[in-house]
Amino acid sequence: MDKIPLTRAGHTALNEELKLLKTDERPAIIRAISEAREHGDLSENAEYHSAREKQSFIEGRIKELEGILSLAEVIDPATLKGAIKFSATVTIIDEDTDEEKTYQIVGEPEADIENGKLNIKSPIARALIGKEEGDSVEVRTPGGEKAYEILKVEWI
Repeated sequence: MDKIPLTRAGHTALNEELKLLKTDERPAIIRAISEAREHGDLSENAEYHSAREKQSFIEGRIKELEGILSLAEVIDPATLKGAIKFSATVTIIDEDTDEEKTYQIVGEPEADIENGKLNIKSPIARALIGKEEGDSVEVRTPGGEKAYEILKVEWI
């Protein structure tokens, strides 16, 4: 299996979520199922079915997180320099609208575009990889072709 690249912060966040699910959420849902069982007929017990559904979600997420963390390769940006690669923080400007954006290129499990975390597999990230400050890139996005200029590359 391929390693899953993660930043130190992303690895820590996933570990914290796993810990929360195992220590708080799992025991709470087990208690909720137990209480719902005490209410009698399970076939018409909405609380019981809701709790079982939530338990299924929690157990699925625990398995998913354990799988990701078992394959995780933590990349330290402080050890990197030069051209854009995983964990770089990149400031770009849209050449058509002059809109400036800053993204950190991260692994898929920690991607969150609204918080500036760009999935390494996204079209923009793939176009930026290997480029340097001052370069221009053409990106084919679902909204059409976009041109960006790379203003700054940081290794935070």
